[in-house]
Order: sequence, then structure tokens, then C-alpha cells
Amino acid sequence: MSGAKSFGFPKYSTQILNLANQNAQGTRPVIEKWVKDLVIVKTFIGVRFQEAILHKVSLLLEKDYKLATPEEESRGIDGFIGEVPVSIKPETYRIKKSLSEKITVRIIYYRKVKDGLTIDLTNIL
Repeated sequence: MSGAKSFGFPKYSTQILNLANQNAQGTRPVIEKWVKDLVIVKTFIGVRFQEAILHKVSLLLEKDYKLATPEEESRGIDGFIGEVPVSIKPETYRIKKSLSEKITVRIIYYRKVKDGLTIDLTNIL
């Protein structure tokens, strides 16, 4: 690759390649682009949304906030409003019944709209 940074594939790359092949006849360059988009771009955007939502909710509730640590994230926690652990999910998460993730903390749902985000605090208040 002409000057492009090369990354080693992790041991689970075979499963990722198989998944991509089922959907798009993935090749190594396609998979590299897909993983980069997923891990770097979407994760960065997701964290920015999380922090913006935590900040806004903390202002509304007049409490401090903080982002979760990696260990807390492994338990489905995205951050804290005061001492309350919360998970932040897009509104579409509600209808994704196929997800096996079990979240045991309060969930803040958001929806992207033309001029920003709409936040559902039903589970928080």
C-alpha cells in the first residue's frame, strides 16, 4: 500500500472476514476500511455524543458527570450523572431485540435530529 499505515489482524479477524463476506464479499482492504470506520470514526463520534449528553443532562439535573472507565464500560456503563451509572444509546437500540447485551443501569436514549440531538430522560427522572 502506497505509504498507508499497515495494521496486523487480531486473531478474531477470520470471524470478521466471514461476516463481511456474507454481506459484501469483503476483501482485506474492504475489511480494513470497515474496521477503521467502525473503531476509529464511529467510536470517536459515539464518545463525543456520550459526553455531550452527559454534560447536558448534568446541567439540567444540577449534578456533576463523568465518563466511565474502560472497566465500567465493560459492564454497560457509559458514564455517571452524580453517582448514578447510565448507559447512552440511540433510540433505535430499543427495537434491536437481537442484541444479547444485558444493561442493568438506567438508559438515556437519544435521537439525531436536523439541528442536534433529542434526549429522552424518562428512565433517569
